[in-house]
Amino acid sequence: MTENNTRPLKLALHAMDARVVKTMMLFLQGPCKGAAIVVNIAKDADVDVFDADAPVSKKLLVQCLQENRLKPVIVLSLQDFAHDGILHIKKPVKTSDMLLVLNQAKTLADELSKKTTELDKDAATEAVENDLIDLFNDEFFGYIATTTWDDPVAKTGAAEILRRVDTPQKQEPKTPVNDQDGHSKTPEDQMATPAQVSPEPKPIAEIFEEQVDETAEKQESTTSVTDQDEPEKQELKTFLINQERQKTSKHQTAMRLDEKGFHAYIGSISDLDVNDPGQIINACYSPKDYFQGYVQSAFAACRTKGRALLLQSGWRPITIFPYTEEIWLDARDSELSAFAGIKLKYKTIAPKIAITPIDPKAMNLGGALDKFQSMDAFLWKLACWTSKGRYPQDIDYRHPIYLRSWPNFTRLLITPHALRIAALLIQGPRTMINVAEMLNIKPQYVFVFVSAAYSVSLVGQARRLADSLVQPPVVTPSKGQGLLGRIMSKLRGNKT
Repeated sequence: MTENNTRPLKLALHAMDARVVKTMMLFLQGPCKGAAIVVNIAKDADVDVFDADAPVSKKLLVQCLQENRLKPVIVLSLQDFAHDGILHIKKPVKTSDMLLVLNQAKTLADELSKKTTELDKDAATEAVENDLIDLFNDEFFGYIATTTWDDPVAKTGAAEILRRVDTPQKQEPKTPVNDQDGHSKTPEDQMATPAQVSPEPKPIAEIFEEQVDETAEKQESTTSVTDQDEPEKQELKTFLINQERQKTSKHQTAMRLDEKGFHAYIGSISDLDVNDPGQIINACYSPKDYFQGYVQSAFAACRTKGRALLLQSGWRPITIFPYTEEIWLDARDSELSAFAGIKLKYKTIAPKIAITPIDPKAMNLGGALDKFQSMDAFLWKLACWTSKGRYPQDIDYRHPIYLRSWPNFTRLLITPHALRIAALLIQGPRTMINVAEMLNIKPQYVFVFVSAAYSVSLVGQARRLADSLVQPPVVTPSKGQGLLGRIMSKLRGNKT
């Protein structure tokens, strides 16, 4: 093999941030096994790489397409990109696609280098011919014929003086003049007037003391006689542990659903198949059209204002307590799940929904402590019943998502494969479709988990370009079985 085939290809990444450059370097060094390297100087590169999704890189790409290209160009984008002579890789970049395009770029670079060499040779030959023609033209020979060697030499003028250096003269010392007190004063001292002499600056310590004294005087003037009295002792509030234990709905253990009980407990959309790849773009919903959106707005207002609120609707009122992160609702889960699936945007019940502040001390809950629920747990299951296997409209299924922290599954409704989905997303950002493919599960189980986690601000859309640049690595199961796995196998009666 020749040296050109063995050496790595040099890539220049135009207008990409440091995180994207670092990710690309690790990707080329790891999965691509050093097939290409990233250089800092664009002139030293063999291939120019642009990101069509980055605004600055896209502008440079437009300028590059308008000029004569001397190097191969690779474009990275989430959408399809078609242009003559341009190599395209769809993000997230796969290892096989990158290696294939690098081989194509290497072949195209050799072809462009040969054409460039031939053009340089033709341009050099044409330049030599033009120089010979200019050298032996008629004007040159006419100048030689008319010029004689007996012409007088032109006289030169006098030398130009560029710089003159004078010898310094000896100066006599200035005689001092005595003032009225008999002290000697120089002429410079005589020129200074009393108005020009600045007073001596005060030390910084004295300045701070003056500021402290002024502040103390202001505080003494504003202090009243009542402020000097001893403050009254505030009574400490005591909470009964027995009453807290009676909030069974708040502290109930999470219920785990399997795939068989998903449709019976969560439900599904009859006219939509979320597991069909062609219908995934339509498998979204807007929480604002359902009761979930009103509850989320009420929770946000309650936490911002820091006071108890009452959410009233045509159904059951919900009392929200921000300090204890609780809600009080006198309704069964079956009633809530049925009301959660109703689209309130086109119903007459939507204008009747209102939020009003209340006084918790004046409320008479009738001792129904089992009606208290945690705010996050209530919103989590409300989002599951509203989603029915769909994902929120604010999330783009083509871009990766990330999990901020591990959910508290001991108090939440556990949908099918929720722990596996959380374990995969906690490692790094991935698209929802990639999560379903890696775990070999239906997309609706990923969508319902994302909907619930997004409602309590545990899931967010990855906005960094580096998160959607390279496809995440494939998860491979470990060869050895851990201690917990062996214990679970024994409990289940599996053979080890």
